[in-house]
Amino acid sequence: MKLTFLGAAGTVTGSKYLVQTHDHQLLVDAGLFQGMKDDRERNWAPPPFRPDQLDAVLLTHAHIDHSGYIPRLTTAGFSGPVHCSAATFDLCRIMLPDSGYLQEEDAKDANRYGYSKHHPALPLYTEQDARDALKQFSPVPFGQPQALSDEVRFTLHRAGHILGASFIRLEEAGTSILFSGDIGRYHDPVTKPPAGIQDADTIVIESTYGDRLHDSTNPTDQIGEIIIRTIGRGGSVIIPAFAVGRAQALPYHLYRLKTEQRIPDLPVYLDSPMAINATSLMHLHANDHRLMPEECAAMCAAAIYTASAEDSRAIGQNILPKVIISASGMATGGRILHHLKDCVGNPRNTILLAGFQAAGTRGDRPARGEKTLRIHGQDWPVKAEVVKIDSMSAHADSGELLRWLGGLSRPPRRV
Repeated sequence: MKLTFLGAAGTVTGSKYLVQTHDHQLLVDAGLFQGMKDDRERNWAPPPFRPDQLDAVLLTHAHIDHSGYIPRLTTAGFSGPVHCSAATFDLCRIMLPDSGYLQEEDAKDANRYGYSKHHPALPLYTEQDARDALKQFSPVPFGQPQALSDEVRFTLHRAGHILGASFIRLEEAGTSILFSGDIGRYHDPVTKPPAGIQDADTIVIESTYGDRLHDSTNPTDQIGEIIIRTIGRGGSVIIPAFAVGRAQALPYHLYRLKTEQRIPDLPVYLDSPMAINATSLMHLHANDHRLMPEECAAMCAAAIYTASAEDSRAIGQNILPKVIISASGMATGGRILHHLKDCVGNPRNTILLAGFQAAGTRGDRPARGEKTLRIHGQDWPVKAEVVKIDSMSAHADSGELLRWLGGLSRPPRRV
């Protein structure tokens, strides 16, 4: 097998790995580049392979930096299957059309406000392109080898991280390569721990936090302290959240805080149609998380769901203390931008950054202490308190990565 790195090397986004066997050409993950402008522009470059000659895409999980390039592939001629877990497929049914919609909206905004050098600005792909791409998905179960040919097969193993996340072990004629995708945490209160892997000749492992240990502070305690401090001065807490993963973990911590009466029963809004839909999948894929059915139901009921744009606007008009959870997690687009415009200029409020902020993203700027935030072509002063917590990561840290590797029955030839 020949392996070529086309993304997530030198940057944490744009995961794509081209695997060539003697009779197959496969892509493991097909993610969008996010973050810095130079990275984002790579999404527009023609791939160094012919999409119409790809036999299949193997997908580790649904996050857009792993799946978001698939509609671009299909519009460029890829017509083969996309293999993934059942939960990953269900999440992609939500996330990919939303990604296409946001691309169209971003292009409309760029044309409306005139902040693009392209005239007219165009989307990378449309919502309909994404819906068409979903017709090529072919879900497979965990732990059951799947044959791509007489000599090439792959197996999915549970990775934790988010619903449906998988390790992919690819084998040809007795030689194996394992793609970790994103590895979850061993003690996450919601997601199951990563599965142990017996062996692989080559391992391609993520290293997002490969040089550090996560903050071991209890995130429930941290969030509770931030909320009490903020409402004490009459403010609200605004949380940019990844619609899949963080938008399910945050209501869990808020549910616990309310149940234990550690915070008042203030309104908590989950203002993201995609996050609302993703949360509903917690019930459908109960085997993918740790929560008991009654606990899952209570967690999902901890927030007020605002699906319509009208309800979203009404949140901003309400001046009473509240918690707003809204996508996107790095504040790159979506409804969170309108909440930030409403709230970032008021020193009573808190902007809580509870997830990774890639360099160059809008969420990264206040995290680094910048005093203005550019939204829709206008600079907004940052007067709200900005807090970043690092205890909620869904990625394994250096110790957990070594723990996972230490479970192998024999050392790999190469990592």
